[in-house]
Amino acid sequence: MKIGELSARTGVSVRLLRYYEEQGLLTSERTSGGHRVYDAQAPETVRRIRQFLAAGLSTRIIGEILSCVCGSDAEIEPCLSPLLLEQLRGVDQEMDRLALTRESLAALVTAAGAGST
Repeated sequence: MKIGELSARTGVSVRLLRYYEEQGLLTSERTSGGHRVYDAQAPETVRRIRQFLAAGLSTRIIGEILSCVCGSDAEIEPCLSPLLLEQLRGVDQEMDRLALTRESLAALVTAAGAGST
């Protein structure tokens, strides 16, 4: 399928599909006229890329793990577990940091409100 059809089937812009290809996440063949042509699995690959991006993974990490994905969403190879756990720990650490920041900011707001009355 051509890039316009892939865009229509996935809801992802042509520009973004080109970016995924530049990042090595998506592959295409070229026609003699230079047009991109994607295989039948491309919509599923794009959907997985979007799913990983929504989970907060960078395109660099997605490039590392796409080869470990097979079948449906529930079929992720065990080789992903350490990497995904590492990413999850990073998110947990960031959430802890943000919770402390929020507490500090809330204390400042309370102090400012108490000091102005």
